[in-house]
Amino acid sequence: MAQSEGSASSRTTQLLNAAAPFFKRHLLLFAGTALVLVALLITLLVWGSGMEYPTTVSTSTVAAGADSTITLERSLREVTADGIDRAVDWITLRGSWLFDGLSTAVTYTLVYLETWLKWVPWPVMVLAIALISYVVGRTALMVFSALALLAIGFMGLWENTIDTIALMVVAVTVCVAIGLPLGVVGARSQMADRIMRPILDGMQTMPSFVYLLPGILFFGLGQSAGIFATIIYATPPVIRLTNLGIRQVSGEAVEAARSFGTTPLQLLTKVQVPMAMPTIMAGINQTTMMALSMVTIASMVAAGGLGDNVLRALQKNEPGNGVIAGLAIVVMAIVIDRLTQALAQKRQEALTVG
Repeated sequence: MAQSEGSASSRTTQLLNAAAPFFKRHLLLFAGTALVLVALLITLLVWGSGMEYPTTVSTSTVAAGADSTITLERSLREVTADGIDRAVDWITLRGSWLFDGLSTAVTYTLVYLETWLKWVPWPVMVLAIALISYVVGRTALMVFSALALLAIGFMGLWENTIDTIALMVVAVTVCVAIGLPLGVVGARSQMADRIMRPILDGMQTMPSFVYLLPGILFFGLGQSAGIFATIIYATPPVIRLTNLGIRQVSGEAVEAARSFGTTPLQLLTKVQVPMAMPTIMAGINQTTMMALSMVTIASMVAAGGLGDNVLRALQKNEPGNGVIAGLAIVVMAIVIDRLTQALAQKRQEALTVG
């Protein structure tokens, strides 16, 4: 009997010893669960179910007549929104010289670019893009690009397509000019990467329509507001993938370059950036696609382009015109996507052969 009790006690001890590591590893989980249950019990007992957040910050009483008053409540959201409105008003007033200068520069650039693109006869433009497609992607891409551009032209959308291309060229150029240096800084500094990461997350997850508000406030209606919103929306991919591409460069290649006495600038420009170019090109490709989608939405602030055709079709309930304009945007996006992917693939093949 005593032997049986001893064996049972021994088994219990073994089970406790085996379970101890599990409870230690999940101690925080158990403590958190207990805390949640206690909070649930207290709130149910004190306030009951359906408890609301205490959002009211202040109350004030206003006379509504001879013998009546009204109590006005201000919520935390209203106070925060008012603070943001005042900040935007202050920035708009103090920075008007900067925003006016940027708007003028963007407008002149777009006008000259659109004028030059429209000066080139459309057969020459179609032939040039077809030849570029053949050089980077061979016959299939050349045929698709030529047919796509001819279809857009015969649908009477050539002028607006040129306007959209001009908007994209300016926006993507600024995005790349901003994104490449920031991506390099993020790749070479862990602190900069930690600071930029949540900012980029916010830029990518914020609804695209929200970016139109500061664009209108800072630049007014027009192409400058659309370019501003597009830059904010489309810059994160090139920053992220430049950062990623440089970080993924082989450590052996970096050490070999350093052993030959390369300076940090030479290491960056002659080793890291060339080897990371396929990934950087993928970032530019994503930035270009996002810029195209945002430029289309920017028609809501009078940015022009193919987005105007879609917007007018929605306003006038013309599904046919809306579908045609939407397909033109899709076709243009496919052509641009295939061209940039083909360029990235050629760069990858050159690195592999080298």
